[in-house]
Formats: sequence, structure tokens, C-alpha cells
Amino acid sequence: MKKKLIITFNSPVVLGFVFICFVATLLGFLSGGHITELLFMTYRSSFKNPLTYIRLFTHVFGHSGWSHFVGNATYLLLLGPMLEEKYSSKVLLQVIALTAIVTALIHLILFPSTALCGASGVVFAFIVLASFTGFKEGEIPLTFILVVIFFVGQQVIEGLTIKDDISNTGHIIGGAIGAVMGYFLNRKHS
Repeated sequence: MKKKLIITFNSPVVLGFVFICFVATLLGFLSGGHITELLFMTYRSSFKNPLTYIRLFTHVFGHSGWSHFVGNATYLLLLGPMLEEKYSSKVLLQVIALTAIVTALIHLILFPSTALCGASGVVFAFIVLASFTGFKEGEIPLTFILVVIFFVGQQVIEGLTIKDDISNTGHIIGGAIGAVMGYFLNRKHS
């Protein structure tokens, strides 16, 4: 007897996060960027405005366009389910929230005249966190070292040499959060 194939909702946090990013990007596209600017982008604004505080978290949902969204969604969907299975939905949600707030606050302090949107910081947190999957106490995974050299090193170099609309600082901060979380989560379980 043939077994029926079914589609499973295998990674609720990652799938939910990507779905919200899709909806936010779609709303931004349909509104000519106005909804993205209002709800899904963090920038210096009055602390009397409640949206200022909301955007500290929601900026990770908005994207500057479809290619920005697809690039981030691809990494999220590749790495996220493995991470969610290993660490739990709750922990992955904490990584996303922590990355959102820390990247927003540091960006507002260091770059007050520019806006920030997108899940790239979360992607880099996932990339570095994934490099810790084989971690054992007293060891440093070679995969972690190579990820730092290739991904984070590239962001430092590009941040210093290329002037574009990419937040290399957000990528580096996300990577640092992934490293710290990966170290402590795996130290606890080893």
C-alpha cells in the first residue's frame, strides 16, 4: 500500500516569520513603500510616537523589495527549520526578537540619519548559530571559525570599502548574537 504524502508545518516560527515578511513586503510594494516606512523600518523619530517602539521589532519584517525578501527568505528557510528543531521554537523566537531590538538600537545610535529594514541581521544570527550545531564544551568548531572569516569578515570589509544601502553593521550584530547564543545554548546542552 502506498503511503500518502502530506505537507507538514515543520517549523512554525520560521514559517510564520517568513510569511509575515512576505505580507509586509507585499504591503510595502502595494503602498509604494509607505507602509514599509510607517511600520517595517526603524529610523530616528520622536520617542512620543508609540510606533517608534514598535518599529524596533517590526523592522525585521519589512524589505526594500522582492529580491531583498527572497534572498533573506531563502536563508531563513534553509537554516531555520534545523535550528528550530535543535533549539526549540521558543529559543528561535528569542533569537529573532533579540536580534531585532539590538540591531535597531545600535543602528539608531551609530547611524541616526539612515533607516534600517529587513531580516538580514536575523539571517546572520542563524548562519552563525548553525555553525555551532556540533559544539562541545572546551572546543571551538572549525565551522564557526570559517563562518566568521567568510561571512562576518566579508561584512566588515564591505562595510569599510563599499558604500551601498546594505547594513553591514546589522549583519555583524546579528552574527555576534548568533555566536553568543550558540555558545551559551550549546554549552548548556553539552
